Amino acid sequence: MNTIENNTYGPLQGLIGTWKGDKGLDIAPEPDGTENNPYYEVITYSAIGDVTNAESQVLVALHYRQIVRRKSNHEIFHDQTGYWMWDARAALIMHSLTIPRAVCLLAGGSYDGEGQKTDCLKIEVSASMSDSDWSIIQSPFLQNNALTTKFHQQIILGDNSLAYSQTTSLEIYGKTFEHTDENQLSRQ
Repeated sequence: MNTIENNTYGPLQGLIGTWKGDKGLDIAPEPDGTENNPYYEVITYSAIGDVTNAESQVLVALHYRQIVRRKSNHEIFHDQTGYWMWDARAALIMHSLTIPRAVCLLAGGSYDGEGQKTDCLKIEVSASMSDSDWSIIQSPFLQNNALTTKFHQQIILGDNSLAYSQTTSLEIYGKTFEHTDENQLSRQ
């Protein structure tokens, strides 16, 4: 890996740094309905440079860590790590993530430059169990008890603001549930 100069991270450039937000809302499944969890969090994105695959694909990558705490008791209820990658030649954004519930996924999406001429930039990625390119891996227990079937994430990035929303489709408690998370963060 090599260090990359500024502005070669394409649409990911503005993510680099530390972000904090306290307007989060997690809507999660419960056996008899839903659980609403207001939260606050810190996300740190670190530039790691470029990666070359098979001597022909060049990616630039950011490593990130997201720590989420419930407002009700200040305990961590979500800890996530992974990478955001940009393939400039293919105009493709990739997001790999892992959570310590035995779930990993690789989401992807095309980037058409939306937002480059406005005050904000929009990034969207998706993954699905049925997609051979952008898929989800999970433990046997989760496959049988809380199967993640789809994931979609959207980030709206301004100069010093980051808003995201994500939906994780689950088969849990005998039903399909749209688990959602959203927050607004500020650059620190």
